[in-house]
Amino acid sequence: MDMPTTRSVASVSLAASAADPEGFAQELGESFERYGFAIISDHGIPPDLIARAEDKAKAFFALPEEVKRRYKIEGGGGARGYTPFGIETAKGATAYDLKEFWHVGRELPEGHRYAEVMAANVWPDEVQSFHDTFLELFAAFDTAGLRILEAIARHLGLAPEHFVDTVQDGNSVLRLLHYPPTPGDGPNVRAGAHEDINTITLLLGAEEAGLQLLDREGNWLPVSPKPGELAVNIGDMLQRLTNNVLRSTTHRVVNPPPERRGMSRYSMPFFLHFRPDFLIETLPDCITPERPNLYPEPITAHDYLLERLREIKLV
Repeated sequence: MDMPTTRSVASVSLAASAADPEGFAQELGESFERYGFAIISDHGIPPDLIARAEDKAKAFFALPEEVKRRYKIEGGGGARGYTPFGIETAKGATAYDLKEFWHVGRELPEGHRYAEVMAANVWPDEVQSFHDTFLELFAAFDTAGLRILEAIARHLGLAPEHFVDTVQDGNSVLRLLHYPPTPGDGPNVRAGAHEDINTITLLLGAEEAGLQLLDREGNWLPVSPKPGELAVNIGDMLQRLTNNVLRSTTHRVVNPPPERRGMSRYSMPFFLHFRPDFLIETLPDCITPERPNLYPEPITAHDYLLERLREIKLV
């Protein structure tokens, strides 16, 4: 269907939530229930850190292909390091996405109980301060994500701290994304229609045109944050936990207008995950006679992650 030009998802300030946490939670939750997305400003991630991270990501992706491929971990499912162009494929799609990316995971101390299921990070030698910059950004995303989860908990009628334990040492991933320029006669879709696997996704860099969500009426709506704002969306794990009260919305990345097709697109999504052994079991208050339990079989976050990674051809 034709794509409306207006932005319909809520645009809210996380900094302002302290003055009216319940009102913020209501506005945010309603946007998530209706669209699966919200746009958040004043999220606490410093602009200078964002700019520094963008520069480091661009410097890495500008390296020669043979250098970048040194950091591809065979058999690692793309969990850490570099994943080349032409591998990840949206669930059910036949054409691969037009992107390359780098994954940074959580740094765990030696002997940590999750070390067997959460791989160690690798770091490129060629980009100065890459390690320090992205660990700092990872921590900033983690903090912002907890504040958003606090609002989600309030919206669901839970204690504000409900999700703190569920994501403690969670298998979250910071992805650095590069969509190379595409020719005018190339494919229109850079990333095929999909839903995110994780709990919530916090995305920087979506101000470059192309991100769209599929609404309930079958319209593709643009998600158009201003520079420095976060586009935040619900992932499948939280949808499952809430029995579809909060929606994991189908979204995609399409090509920009012809005059910008010669430009690369960069973005940095943070996929916030539950801890690996967290049991995703439907919240009792999300089950009603009108909304019977759609997910009667609980599953751990780790098992669910592996199941979905197989579907998108990363393992």
